[in-house]
Amino acid sequence: MDRNVPRAGALAGLLTALAVCAGDAVARTFPFGPRTRSVNDLGNQFVPFHAHLWDLLHGRADGGLLLNWSSGYGTSFLPDLGTYLTSPFALLVGLFPRDDTDLAVYVITVLKMSVAAAAMSLLLLGQRRGPWWGAAVLGASYALCGWAVVEASYNPMWLDGLIAFPLLCLVAEWIRTGRHPVLGPVVVAVAWIANFYTAYMATIGAALVLLARGVRGWRVLLRAAWTVLLGIGLAAPVLLPVFLGSRHAYPGWTREFAPAGWGDVAARVLPATYGFFTPALFLGTGALLLAAALPFHRGVPVRERWIWTGLVAGVVLSVQWEPTHLVWHVFATPNGSPYRQTFVLAGVVVLAAWTGVSYGWPGWRAVAGGSLVLGVIAVGATPVGGWSYALFGAGLAAGVGALALVRLRARRYGAVGAVLLAGALVGQAAATTAYADRERPARLDDYPAWGAAHEARAAAVAGADGWPRYRTDPGRPQLTGNDPLLVGGQGAAYYSSHTPAVLTRTLAALGGGWTSNGRSLQSLDNPVTDALFGVGARWRGSSLERRADVLPLVTVRPGGPGDRELRYGASPFRNQELLLGSRVYDLPADGACPVGSDVYVWAPDFTGTARLGAGPPVELRGGLPKRRAPMTPLGTQRAAGVPVTLDGEGAVPSSGSVGCLDRARLAAAVAGLRATGAVAVRVTADGVRADLPPGTRGTAVLAAPRIAGWRCEGRPAGSYGGLVAVEVTGRRTTVACVFRPPGLRAGAGVGAVALIALVVAGRASRLRATKTSPVHHRAVTPTAA
Repeated sequence: MDRNVPRAGALAGLLTALAVCAGDAVARTFPFGPRTRSVNDLGNQFVPFHAHLWDLLHGRADGGLLLNWSSGYGTSFLPDLGTYLTSPFALLVGLFPRDDTDLAVYVITVLKMSVAAAAMSLLLLGQRRGPWWGAAVLGASYALCGWAVVEASYNPMWLDGLIAFPLLCLVAEWIRTGRHPVLGPVVVAVAWIANFYTAYMATIGAALVLLARGVRGWRVLLRAAWTVLLGIGLAAPVLLPVFLGSRHAYPGWTREFAPAGWGDVAARVLPATYGFFTPALFLGTGALLLAAALPFHRGVPVRERWIWTGLVAGVVLSVQWEPTHLVWHVFATPNGSPYRQTFVLAGVVVLAAWTGVSYGWPGWRAVAGGSLVLGVIAVGATPVGGWSYALFGAGLAAGVGALALVRLRARRYGAVGAVLLAGALVGQAAATTAYADRERPARLDDYPAWGAAHEARAAAVAGADGWPRYRTDPGRPQLTGNDPLLVGGQGAAYYSSHTPAVLTRTLAALGGGWTSNGRSLQSLDNPVTDALFGVGARWRGSSLERRADVLPLVTVRPGGPGDRELRYGASPFRNQELLLGSRVYDLPADGACPVGSDVYVWAPDFTGTARLGAGPPVELRGGLPKRRAPMTPLGTQRAAGVPVTLDGEGAVPSSGSVGCLDRARLAAAVAGLRATGAVAVRVTADGVRADLPPGTRGTAVLAAPRIAGWRCEGRPAGSYGGLVAVEVTGRRTTVACVFRPPGLRAGAGVGAVALIALVVAGRASRLRATKTSPVHHRAVTPTAA
């Protein structure tokens, strides 16, 4: 390897890390200041999932790679692992203390961006000759594109796609030249395992780059198809469970694509801009200038000039046209930012810029033409802040000056030009990072980094842990949407792209609340559901409370297979009673509960406050379908006739919005079920085994959602009100259920076939190389007899 390649990679990575950390430091954002960086899914999903990975790596998790006992009363974990945690970089979280998970995720984020910069510089020097420091600056420009520093920085799983694009383009180079037939599919597999979503986009981008580089004959296309399919086959053990996990997930949002205005698109090319529904197109002005100068660069063959210019224009148009937008996004408009493929466009622009550099630095005519193009973009942009124009103008001036210097033959002038290009990039990228750091918390939900509140709750939950005898719910108010993963315990709260539909619908029927259109489920603070799901301890407000009336993890209900199906109605109070098997609520027509009963209000679409008499107001946050307010406790009825009042807006059920819980009846119902329930329960990383009293008949019910993949006694598990169920006939005193995520066996089979094919292809390639390599004969001097 040319010694300049590692130098370029190291410099590109250093520039990237410097710009990101400088921007965060200027904004005083974690870990350089008091402002949180955990907005939206970063705080709600990525940090909690990395905390759970830490637990897995250190043998402290409730569950394993297949089953997560902590969240949603027991959910499939392999789809979440494949979506959020299969990046090789995720394993680095295990090297940090658990309470520094936020810091670990930050370090991983910066490291991924630096590796992406190094990978792009490696690709550039692997494709064409050119100055190594130029490849470093362009590699850093790619890794510091607006998509990376504004959007992917708080969705760190996407950054694996930022790395995947240059690596897959490198694989395309190997395909063109017939090299590395084994390593190529392996790189594809690693990219798709790390993050299949952005790897899919990167694969499309690499295919376009392969066509732009030139394909000689149909064999190259066949090799490309074989390499990609073989790599995806190797990744199938992860990909198939992820795909089927999405199929079984609650639908969430549906959104129609609305292209951004071209003025808004042009504005996002400038540094220090922000917009959730517009493409983050910022790229260092030096890279933009080189790409814009390419059509005017007479040193580049005309055909190459127009191929690369056309490719850039085509990709720009494709992000705005709905049919190609759908192709980029796996044929579904995403719930959040609709321009998630923007990193591919940034990569294509950088490749176009390098194409020009490889034929020599552009002359003054080309630089003037490129400057004019960038000036038109700035003039046509929707007006933005003055700092954006100032940074853009300063970057353009620095780029023009740098190109003038590097064309001089004196080495010292070239060094000054290199510093100018690199400095302008770092300054613009740091400013864009800082601006985004300030804007995101003002526009998005934010969550605090690990602190005293987390410590207190985690310590209380750990101190009360009794799993699997009972669950300990980290409770409400929630710190994030995944508190059981973050602070410990085993609760209902769960937020994922794979939140099972059966879990969402079951908890909704029982009075549960949600955000994110049913994908983020909330802890349900209710004695009846706590009894049903075996929650023996729960965090409430500022302290931990213990529940006395709870059931074991496995209970037995009367009746056989035909009696298992429970059909829930409109009232969550009656649904809870149906699942419990006893009447424990009064539903007063006038809204006033009997003295001594616990009062609960149910108004899922209401936003405002509820209170019992003159008691303290309790917040309700409804607004279907995005938000659903849970059944909420208001206190104990102390005097007759005290009503429940609501203050706010939104629909309230015409009847049955107030329920009055009789604790004595609940205690009697729990005692009856406990008497016939399991006497011992053992949970594993992929299932559960329960010992029942001798002669038990009926339906054994596991207090876990009946998600796809459960099998009991060698056959698919049944369902009892949305929970795992199996018939018991009295002949056996044990019940065993195991969980296998849908797609695991099929994925393993496909992966095994792909691995065999890879080995065969590798041996065949080695044999061909042996046959075609020249034979060197050594002269032998005869010795005297």
